[in-house]
Amino acid sequence: MEKTRNLIYTALCVALGIVLPITFHGIPNAGGIFLPMHIPVLLCGLVCGWQYGFVCGMMTPFLSSVMTGMPPSAILPGMLCELAVYGSVSGLILKLLHTPSPYVDIYAALIGAMLAGRIVAGIVKALIFNVGRYSLQAWITASFVTALPGIVIQIIVLPIIVIALRRARIVATPQ
Repeated sequence: MEKTRNLIYTALCVALGIVLPITFHGIPNAGGIFLPMHIPVLLCGLVCGWQYGFVCGMMTPFLSSVMTGMPPSAILPGMLCELAVYGSVSGLILKLLHTPSPYVDIYAALIGAMLAGRIVAGIVKALIFNVGRYSLQAWITASFVTALPGIVIQIIVLPIIVIALRRARIVATPQ
């Protein structure tokens, strides 16, 4: 039953990852500022585990690109890698870390995944897709400066959602 529940939650997160960015398309560069696709992928990893988070991170940008054209094909490979790392690392850290405080576990998993995903995206962009045209300054600007509002939203909203889902017994608390 748990596998079925996790598949359903993953499908819901993928769907949310396609629909949520559509609401931001009216604002110029809103995707890079508010990171609406990142929220459901991180949430999936935190509530379903690393395997489901990985699948959600791969499927969401791909299906969104096919269905809506966003992200564009030039950005898609970096986002596939970044979001796959977000989903898998958030779930993996949460599975491995067991402190007395669920908030510490969630924040550590969330921040660890956010850093790991940004590092992987920077490496992919620099070494594979933008060879010779991607600098450390461009990575810092895109990953941290421009994305600061989205980072703040993720750090505030995601732990609240995960704890609320656990308290409502909608998702299981990791053992």
